Amino acid sequence: MRTIFIADAHLAHPEDLNYRLLLAFLEQIRGTVSELCILGDLFDFWVGLPGMPLPDYQPVIEALEKLAAEGVRLTYFEGNHDFQLGPVFRKRLKADVFEGPAIRDIQGKRLLICHGDQLNPHDQGYIRLRKILRSPPVRLLIRICPAPLAMFIKEHLQKRSRRGYRSHQARWDRRSIIRDFARQQANSGIDGMVCGHFHLPFHEQLDDQGFTILSLGDWISQFSYGEMSGGRLKLHTFNPDRLNS
Repeated sequence: MRTIFIADAHLAHPEDLNYRLLLAFLEQIRGTVSELCILGDLFDFWVGLPGMPLPDYQPVIEALEKLAAEGVRLTYFEGNHDFQLGPVFRKRLKADVFEGPAIRDIQGKRLLICHGDQLNPHDQGYIRLRKILRSPPVRLLIRICPAPLAMFIKEHLQKRSRRGYRSHQARWDRRSIIRDFARQQANSGIDGMVCGHFHLPFHEQLDDQGFTILSLGDWISQFSYGEMSGGRLKLHTFNPDRLNS
């Protein structure tokens, strides 16, 4: 049985192409996977709100619920667009939720798995913001935030995030950031690393160290995902034509 890795779908509305393709993909993998690892930013906004924050997310939650009911292990690594996930994932979906990077033993391999937003030590502005957003006072404020104010914050953060993503693409060498971080891990008894966040799909061996890097790309326009099968990491692309087949 396979383990599947996906990241950075940034789901917003069920009628969007990437949303419909992801639902088709989740239906297709039923009965063929033992674990689905979601490496953050599945949603464009889900921050600390109790229950189901937006009705638009219900279809994908129901699709994940079907997988969980069939015995698929769900593992969620929080992103920078979706954290403090609350009872929907932990109770309804029985998912294992990680707030940061974690080492997992999968099919005889030790893998460092993470969203990836903590890999760039030079982005000090984001590092400070991340600490603030996850601090106890802010966590409390988020929980008691009225819904209209939450939606206003959502729209503001989404617009700012899109502007920031474009500037980060121009400012940072994303592949080098991932490689540099991987090199730091390669001599610590770990066999490989799987990450999202950078919207950059690539799969390679780190020099001659036998360390595998799998960067997942995104499910916005690339529809790329990772697979662990037979102890080997692979990178695949879901064919959009499947939606009409």
